[in-house]
Amino acid sequence: MSATIKFEPKAQDELNKLPLDITDRIVEKLHKAQENLEHFLERLEGMPEYKIRVGDYRVILLWDKPLSLLKIQAVGHRKNIYKRYKTS
Repeated sequence: MSATIKFEPKAQDELNKLPLDITDRIVEKLHKAQENLEHFLERLEGMPEYKIRVGDYRVILLWDKPLSLLKIQAVGHRKNIYKRYKTS
């Protein structure tokens, strides 16, 4: 069963600000992850969120297992995504 992907408005804005080639890679990776969540998702230490790595970029998300729903919380470069996400 495929998971549903839902972007929070802030995460959608962050994705839209990225270069088109990066955006395409992130969307492609999310579609791949829909079919095999255990393989692509990595839990963030000490937090309920997960991450997906796409080169130097990260997607921070919540995984609602019973509903098979991925709630995208933040998208950004690995150098600042974690600091930015924790303070938002």
